[in-house]
Amino acid sequence: MNSVPDPLPPRTGLCVRAGAPPEAPPDADLPRRTRRFGVLEGEGIGPEVVGAALRVLRAVEEVSGKDFEIERGGPIGTEAESRWGKPLSDEVTHFCRDVFEAGGVVLSGPGGGRFVYDLRRQFDLYYKLSPLRPCRELVGANRLRPEYVSGVDILIVRDNAGGVYQGDWQDRVCPKEGRVAEHTFAYSERQVRRILEVAAHRASGRKRLLSVVVKDGGIPGVTGLWREVAAETAGRHGVKCEFVNVDYAAYRLVQHAAEFDVIATPNLCGDILADLGGVLLGSRGLSFSGNFSAEGHAVYQTNHGAAYDLTGTGRANPVAQIYSLAMMLRESFGLAEEAGWVERAVSHVWRHGWRTDDVWESGCRRCGTEELTGQVVRAVPLVARGEGVTCGRHSC
Repeated sequence: MNSVPDPLPPRTGLCVRAGAPPEAPPDADLPRRTRRFGVLEGEGIGPEVVGAALRVLRAVEEVSGKDFEIERGGPIGTEAESRWGKPLSDEVTHFCRDVFEAGGVVLSGPGGGRFVYDLRRQFDLYYKLSPLRPCRELVGANRLRPEYVSGVDILIVRDNAGGVYQGDWQDRVCPKEGRVAEHTFAYSERQVRRILEVAAHRASGRKRLLSVVVKDGGIPGVTGLWREVAAETAGRHGVKCEFVNVDYAAYRLVQHAAEFDVIATPNLCGDILADLGGVLLGSRGLSFSGNFSAEGHAVYQTNHGAAYDLTGTGRANPVAQIYSLAMMLRESFGLAEEAGWVERAVSHVWRHGWRTDDVWESGCRRCGTEELTGQVVRAVPLVARGEGVTCGRHSC
């Protein structure tokens, strides 16, 4: 067994630095960004996992000699709603705007209610990138057999700006039917075109296969618009385009995931498929993403919720938040080397048998949030120097 994992290619396979419009080629000249970011700790396990990510960042700072300016924002989600009547308060909105205008980005913990949807609408964070790339160190802990996750490397490009989640709703009372809950939504050609531009551009730099999620019989009008725009956009970018109904896409994501490359999806469908993708990774606690605007504003987050049942237990898996930090380093700050240190440090610790409950397997050492984070922190300088480290008595 090698003591240090083999070098891995960039986890996301992206180049989405802040300041780059979605159609810009990866090597385009980009405006210089400050190493400044805002932090929203969130609720539930948010403060624990965000704190873990910041501990890892401090290790990166010590090794690289690069410093980061960190600003902290206020409560979000249900906590904010209980104080100010809405999950995205004016205070946090102003905080994020100030960070963006200063050239920074935001690292966010989980927030309940409509926090994420309101934040995306407020700053037109119209697309979300969710990488699904299972780690070979966790093959034994995965619920799926190794052959079903081997070679899987998927990028889900999800619309954030339209669809059901950004629709309008109301309640009314009908004499015959009683209470009626109404929800209306729409997609414009502009909304569909800009999300598919992002997806087709990403596909052109990968395997050149774009899978567009639709539902022909269920939402024929929306599907027709997505089909028409996707075919034209994919052709212009020189990528192969296939259309997959959402129910079949869910089936294929579990049974034949390696067939996918880039998946472009409407808002609601993308939410469900990205969560289902956590099965490929081995746990929701490993799923992460970034939300982007055309101006390069970005918010990095996990794809799991606040896990209120784990709050204060010290058992939460911090890796998704740590991965979101690595994604921020690479995509917004152009620090691919430092991002790689973080990712390889996590792999190194897993390889030496340290696991939280959700990815534990026989023969490994069960540990909590703080202990796993500490092992990652200690591994960062060692993998940066290409050295090995013994992370304890147990190894897988």
